[in-house]
Amino acid sequence: MSKPRELSARSCLQPHQSATRHRLNDMALLTSHFLNGTDGTHAGNVKVSLWQIGPHSRNLVFESQSEADGRFAEEIDVTTDAGYELVVESGAYFQGRAGQQDSLQICDEIVIRFRMPDPDRRYHIPIIMSPNSYSCWWSS
Repeated sequence: MSKPRELSARSCLQPHQSATRHRLNDMALLTSHFLNGTDGTHAGNVKVSLWQIGPHSRNLVFESQSEADGRFAEEIDVTTDAGYELVVESGAYFQGRAGQQDSLQICDEIVIRFRMPDPDRRYHIPIIMSPNSYSCWWSS
């Protein structure tokens, strides 16, 4: 039996090698790591979508899901003056978890609005989530 890997704060902020993609054509890289705040595990297979928000429009950029280790990475051809909305389907994730079916859950999804002003940058937004709350931050 192998010894469990110790996680430092820094290792939790860096994308896992399997989720990291090399950037092509000077595209931004959006990454995240979803963690289950109720038991401390990785939140795998969570559906996620990114929308570009304009003054009078909302356009789908991608739909994806986190890998088994809770991570995802997508290259984005960003518009520097646009806003973006990351939608994480946390409700469906927790409804499918053992022991969560009978507990009260009022949050269906996590919605984070942000900008990506530098099209050549990596944007990493980790999220710790539970059935009725979440915490996120930005890490480059």
